[in-house]
Amino acid sequence: MGLDCVSPPAHSAFRDADSMLDFVETLADASGLPVGIKSAVGESAFWHELARLMATTGRGVDFVTVDGGEGGTGAGPLSFTDHVALPFKVGFSRVYRAFCEEGLADDVVFTGSGKLGLPHTALLAFALGCDTVNVGREVMLALGCIQAQRCHTGRCPTGGTTNSRWRMRGLDPASKSVRAASYLVNLRRELLDLSRACGEPHPALVGPEHLEILDDRFGATRLAEVFGYAPGWCRPSLADSEEIRRLMGLMGSWPAGTA
Repeated sequence: MGLDCVSPPAHSAFRDADSMLDFVETLADASGLPVGIKSAVGESAFWHELARLMATTGRGVDFVTVDGGEGGTGAGPLSFTDHVALPFKVGFSRVYRAFCEEGLADDVVFTGSGKLGLPHTALLAFALGCDTVNVGREVMLALGCIQAQRCHTGRCPTGGTTNSRWRMRGLDPASKSVRAASYLVNLRRELLDLSRACGEPHPALVGPEHLEILDDRFGATRLAEVFGYAPGWCRPSLADSEEIRRLMGLMGSWPAGTA
């Protein structure tokens, strides 16, 4: 208390993709756990270098989480939260392409983050290649957040981001936990509904060919064409697809066509 927090801080353990992979392998050897990275995206050179090193040296991360510039913590510096990082669709597609071009997309778990807590945005993230999505803002709304944008001041009026015991009383675990759970249950249900509308039993099976991007002139362009994806990207292997269908209990129940 009373000291400035350096945010965002510099990394003392590494300085580039090569030294970062050394650090990742050190953590993995010491812990025996999956090790990954989480980052916003500003330029592509780092990601192409990371994918190249992973493909040629045998070192690598287990998961990659890409933050969109439209998301982010309200406690961060305003100049960063307002103006740094590409939007999720642009940033993630660049990262995913870098790994696909090196043949590594199936070896890494991809997570998307940045206003993906609504069913249609989450489904688009899955179609772009995400294996999972992070949800923050929408759960905060379920807990009572009113978007007062005072997170960085310590004076959140609803008790979400504050050390004030008086303000913390706004967070009642008994009621807010039920609201958060209800939101997550309905998000998953609606994601499955949208997936089935595309002819697939699970979001993991929804690919770029299922979705189109509309413009202000009533034009429509396939997702893969908009983001420069090659045929076959963003789809699980045949074995994984069959396992997903088996687990969903819908093997053969849904046509492979698009909606």
